Amino acid sequence: MNGADTAFVLISAALVMLMTPALAFFYGGMVRVKSALNMLMMSFISLGVVSVLWVLYGYSLAFGDDIGAGLLGGLGHLGLSGIHPDTLTGGKEGIPVLAFALFQMMFAVITPALMSGALADRVKFSAWTLFIALWVSVVYFPVAHWVWQADGWLFKLKVIDFAGGTAVHINAGIGALAAVLVVGKRVGFKKDPMRPHSLPLVMLGAGLLWFGWFGFNAGSALAANGTAANMAMNTQIATGAAMLGWLAYERIRHGAFTTLGAASGAVAGLVAITPSGAAVNAFGAILIGLVAGAVCSWAVSWKFKFGFDDSLDVVGVHLVGGVIGTLLVGLLATDGVGGLTQLGRQAAGAFSVMAYSFTVSWLLAKLVDKLVGFRAGEEDEISGVDQAFHAESAYDFTAVGGAAASRAVHHAPAQQQHPNDTYDKKVDA
Repeated sequence: MNGADTAFVLISAALVMLMTPALAFFYGGMVRVKSALNMLMMSFISLGVVSVLWVLYGYSLAFGDDIGAGLLGGLGHLGLSGIHPDTLTGGKEGIPVLAFALFQMMFAVITPALMSGALADRVKFSAWTLFIALWVSVVYFPVAHWVWQADGWLFKLKVIDFAGGTAVHINAGIGALAAVLVVGKRVGFKKDPMRPHSLPLVMLGAGLLWFGWFGFNAGSALAANGTAANMAMNTQIATGAAMLGWLAYERIRHGAFTTLGAASGAVAGLVAITPSGAAVNAFGAILIGLVAGAVCSWAVSWKFKFGFDDSLDVVGVHLVGGVIGTLLVGLLATDGVGGLTQLGRQAAGAFSVMAYSFTVSWLLAKLVDKLVGFRAGEEDEISGVDQAFHAESAYDFTAVGGAAASRAVHHAPAQQQHPNDTYDKKVDA
């Protein structure tokens, strides 16, 4: 066993695990206060559901011996059977297979959680839990096999996806769009103000995502080596460039540099550099970041133009950012890899995952809706899904100021004008 590499992968797995609670904060701060806890839980529940499914059969389907055509792994490792703690990935030298399985488990956990932001405020928690269990089983596990297993058909096609541009971000982004089309729009979409209730939480979540993403990206080298160092450096500079690109577009288009824009731009850069960072140099990383920041900032307006209610811009950031990073690596890859041939391979990988994930995700959302009803009731949505499904509130305002504060809260106007309303309406338009 290579002790240094093993320690590096285990620490990276812990960093990727942190990204799911970080995502919960990022999304949780972006919704209205009446659904903040529900938004946190929609990410957090994935840690329970997907971890168990990964051990039962997910690892075997994703990384088991191929059962034909590079589409799916076999059932030889159900319950992690056949994997001894001392079994190494490299045979005689490497890291324990269990360390690799743990690292990949965290990718499986966060991928469906990414989709939750598109459905904020309006779905039953039980239906969401059922949906992610079905989705990882039928969508994520097979696609992970395509991309990362040596027998997977996209791996053999030589599609470059170092840490998850196709398997994670494109997969989740297009799957979220399919689910949104089934579930429908929030009550008051394009009419009522739906501002983030806590931008400090958004910034905290974005910062923790940025931190954890070093494990996500550099850890995918599976060794403490130069590839990991290159990926870590490119992760940092692409993310910084994307934040600048987003803010520049936002300033030109809307006249302000917003904290939400800074946080969203950083995440767009993290998404775009994920598939490409190990194959490009520093200048390529900066270019990828700038393009992702500006284009994703523009793409988030698509939901108003095309009329689909992607609540927290999962499509605009994760789908668009994932496609940008996946395609640009075809042109910017160094060491003679980049070119039109590689671009064609990258396009084949991106659009095949989009086609499969959209189709199956739409069918799964329809199935869940038929079985248990995906959409929350209108009354629950208007009053708040926190109370409806969790019997809790994110903040107890009455405890702060006693009876006077309680009276102030209960007798406050239902809708008050806010200085940001005018800006929000301009952005929405």
